[in-house]
Amino acid sequence: MAPTTERASIFDPDALERVRRELRLHPQQLRVVRNAYFKTFASEQETLALFPAPERVHLDPLPLHQRLDSTLDGASKLLFRTSSGLLTEAVVLRPRSGRSSLCVSSQVGCAAACRFCATGTMGIARGLSVPEILGQVVVAGQLLAGERRRLRNVVFMGMGEPFHNEANVSEAVARLIDPSYFNLSPGKVMVSSVGVTDGMLRFGERFPRVGLALSLHSVRPDVREQLIPLAKRYPLDELRKTVRELNVMQGRPVMLEYLMLAGLTDTDEDLRALLAWTDGLDVHVNLIPYNPIDAAPDLVGSSPEVCRVFAAALKEHGRKTTVRRSLGRDIEAACGQLVKAHTLSERRAPRSDTSSA
Repeated sequence: MAPTTERASIFDPDALERVRRELRLHPQQLRVVRNAYFKTFASEQETLALFPAPERVHLDPLPLHQRLDSTLDGASKLLFRTSSGLLTEAVVLRPRSGRSSLCVSSQVGCAAACRFCATGTMGIARGLSVPEILGQVVVAGQLLAGERRRLRNVVFMGMGEPFHNEANVSEAVARLIDPSYFNLSPGKVMVSSVGVTDGMLRFGERFPRVGLALSLHSVRPDVREQLIPLAKRYPLDELRKTVRELNVMQGRPVMLEYLMLAGLTDTDEDLRALLAWTDGLDVHVNLIPYNPIDAAPDLVGSSPEVCRVFAAALKEHGRKTTVRRSLGRDIEAACGQLVKAHTLSERRAPRSDTSSA
């Protein structure tokens, strides 16, 4: 019988273990390779040099097509090209606190079609694979390591609805918090959903210490359905029940993402409705200033003063509340701005066009 020549992906623990056994390597040799690639973010060349038979392992790198750095703040937008030629994006955030974060995508495009989100205008191409999701983390980690920074947080708030790609997102999260892989604290990972309730509950049961966020944006049914077409499938009563169940299941707050839109979500009526909806729930309200997109010229963001007053009123009534500081607006990397027209026009471009910056 001819000997096997299996070439194992570093993201496939079972295949790696088969190769290790065939080559009669000590388990520590695999740990050294994984630690280099996933924890210290060594380069591909440096990582392969640590493996006795580098031709038997491949790292599934996600090619960086373009990098854009903000001139206003510490944000970098990373545009990746998948093996099928589609483009997806991630954003590296370097806030003043020094706790560097990465916003990753779970899909190419998004079926949720939220009116305030640029990604929603492009439709859905497909979900990203586990290596494609984690490849974003590897590249960002390498970038930050070169700056002598550490990647502290990973949030699934980029392109796509995570629970429309539930199996791959869940497996990616499992690797992120696995001590044998990225070894992130579960509390440093957060997954945001427009309200796919069944997926959120399954995820909360499997990962009780990983953060969950609900893109709420309004608790008035007519307004929420205007902003989020999928809201018709997930009524507000069902969402509230889900948040309550997650509170019991996880023993931690659920983040409520709430977009501040002038005259639409920021009125006194909206405030009263939000206070009533959150009564008795363990939540953290995150108010999001609106970042304009060409596809929704009728939407206008609330003024900074209105955001401040709205936040103060929520706090006065005992709600944990923060106002999100959007980074990367000048490179269209802020919340709701990912993947605009240039991505749509390039996503089927030949791979020979790829470049990195």
